[in-house]
Amino acid sequence: MQSALAYKEEYVSEIIDGREVLMSPRPAANHNKSIKNLTIIFGNYLKGKRCQLFIDGMEVHIDEKNTFVPDLFIVCDKSKIKNNGIFGAPDLVVEVLSPSSVNRDRGIKKDTYEKAGVKEDWIVDPVSKSIEVFHLLEGRFVMDHTYIIFPEWEWEQMTETERAAARLSVKVSLYDDLTVDLREVFDDV
Repeated sequence: MQSALAYKEEYVSEIIDGREVLMSPRPAANHNKSIKNLTIIFGNYLKGKRCQLFIDGMEVHIDEKNTFVPDLFIVCDKSKIKNNGIFGAPDLVVEVLSPSSVNRDRGIKKDTYEKAGVKEDWIVDPVSKSIEVFHLLEGRFVMDHTYIIFPEWEWEQMTETERAAARLSVKVSLYDDLTVDLREVFDDV
């Protein structure tokens, strides 16, 4: 029988603006399910293509002061991929919000991704079942849209025009033929 003292929880950290920041050691179930669903969607699409998908745990060395561990990201420039991490900006980054990360993900990390030249940044909120999508245009992130699955009660109160205007899928800017259905992202969440 293993003693309680023998168990040591391993913390993952990021370097943000030169300071070490501890990340939550255990994501909530819906956080994990959202990442799993996105991994399947992007993984299936990227089979046989030049861009590669990476998931939680892989370090992204943006610069000397910033090393992040995004929940999911895509890298198309293979020269950035090393055994000990990614060196340079990914093409697409997905951060799934948790209570402890929301301010960093929407603040300094988003700003750092923008400065580094990340082409597309997604902020996924499993609680509201929404995805905020930002595209890099002329060196600045511009919000494409906040995509959301409306609660059933709200959907029922919407007019036909409002329902028709609701966007339930995200067109990925990196590809001409990839659209992500929100219902798949938040399946079982």
